[in-house]
Amino acid sequence: MSNSPAAEAARRRTFAIISHPDAGKTTLTENLLLAGGAIRAAGAVRARGENRRTRSDWMKIERERGISVSASVMTFDHAGLMFNLLDTPGHEDFSEDTYRTLTAADAAVMVLDAAKGIEPQTLKLFEVCRLRDIPIVTFINKMDREAQDPIELLDEIASKLALDPAPLYWPAGSGGRFKGMLDLRTQQFLPFAKKTADNKDEGHPAAVAFKGNAMVSYLDPEEQAELEETSMLVGEASKPFDPQAFLEGHMTPVFFGSALRHFGIDQLLAGLGAYAPPPKAVAATKGGEATHIAPGDPEVTGFVFKVQANMDPNHRDRIAFLRLCSGKFARGMKLKVQNTGRQLSVNAPIMFFASDRELAEEAFAGDVIGIPNHGVLRVGDSLSETGAIRFAGLPNFAPEILQRVRVKDPLKAKHLKKALEGLAEEGVTQLFRPQFGADFIVGAVGQLQFEVMADRLANEYQLEVQFEASPFAEARWVTAAKAELEDFVTKHKTAMATDIDDQPVFLAKSAWELGYVIERYPQVAFHRTRERG
Repeated sequence: MSNSPAAEAARRRTFAIISHPDAGKTTLTENLLLAGGAIRAAGAVRARGENRRTRSDWMKIERERGISVSASVMTFDHAGLMFNLLDTPGHEDFSEDTYRTLTAADAAVMVLDAAKGIEPQTLKLFEVCRLRDIPIVTFINKMDREAQDPIELLDEIASKLALDPAPLYWPAGSGGRFKGMLDLRTQQFLPFAKKTADNKDEGHPAAVAFKGNAMVSYLDPEEQAELEETSMLVGEASKPFDPQAFLEGHMTPVFFGSALRHFGIDQLLAGLGAYAPPPKAVAATKGGEATHIAPGDPEVTGFVFKVQANMDPNHRDRIAFLRLCSGKFARGMKLKVQNTGRQLSVNAPIMFFASDRELAEEAFAGDVIGIPNHGVLRVGDSLSETGAIRFAGLPNFAPEILQRVRVKDPLKAKHLKKALEGLAEEGVTQLFRPQFGADFIVGAVGQLQFEVMADRLANEYQLEVQFEASPFAEARWVTAAKAELEDFVTKHKTAMATDIDDQPVFLAKSAWELGYVIERYPQVAFHRTRERG
């Protein structure tokens, strides 16, 4: 088998899992790892005992609450392909982390709860996928519980997401009546086995021919007739699956199952292998000229989409997640950071398995490697052998909540500054330093981010902090011609701050004040987002 960058990239399937909280995303992640042969036992989110902890939720707060608040990466080899699974936070307060993770994915699996359908957060994440032209595979989970009519779920996908749903399987009943599903392409029936009386999981029986004699063991004649009728109806009503329309973002293949009972997971993984795209050419600039970097190009290139500190509390580490875009990366290679020109010797690159890790001897386009560094790499940085390649930076979004933060022990003020800068560089929250006043102002999308931040400051930095209401409600990055900007900053000194990259930020006390100032200063641009990198 050719070990060329192009051939290896073609084997990669890098995908993210997106969903509303509680749709079963972490359980699905576990079971995909199990189906891929990467782990021996899936740890239910709330199972007790360290050996049964979920592999993808490794932060203390995640384990206590049973939610994902930081994106993690898991790599596994299955059926001749290399899968890179990016698990994203389901909680809406962490939409920025999810957005950045999606920049590193080539496809997304959208998990829907069969009873609830498309929820607000799913819609928000879907919009992000649409912005990035990411093809979407739909997995309708929890079919073993009472569910909406599957035809209504398909209608909802079509109307709310403007996507053509193409079911590849069709369920027989739901909840207590759920008996399995029919493969619409092969007419094989996949039986679903309920748990036995003593709660033992016996696994699910092998597929049988839908028109064969063995069907009597799984469906009574009425159920069989109903499944035949509804599957024919849906076959006539929905467009046949077209891989090209899927890649272009117009169609989504639909899978059904129960992640908790490991049903439908093997079919989903096979579908990802067959239809999800390998890495594609990425837009970039080289020496200021627009270009495209193809996965098979010889030069090793990539971009940092996430920075995570203290994944291993025993080693005060700081790891940059680098999505490779081209070339064959080998351990010990030297890469240059485009915007600073600094050269890094990557001697201990990491392949991830959630918070477990091993040294990566080589990696190719589509892979995500971790680069341990002490503050050299930041979110949005572009790396390459020549240092001349720049990929589009990743956006920071204007925060929705602004709070003051102060440390309870005034002697630790210096430590607080360092810790806050570290968390801001990771993108956990935004940090603003007002021109007047000693308190830092922290910005976040939602309240949970402050709780995670307080938890991490206490556990990782031994800092007890308190958050207080800030006099400001809105933050906007400002740009203008030099003289105009200086004039604006001079007139609004008490409302000016700088972000972690020393860029000027205007802080307004209310949305009304912000609107008033924007009107008065037409020569100044006020930005809701700022590109990093």
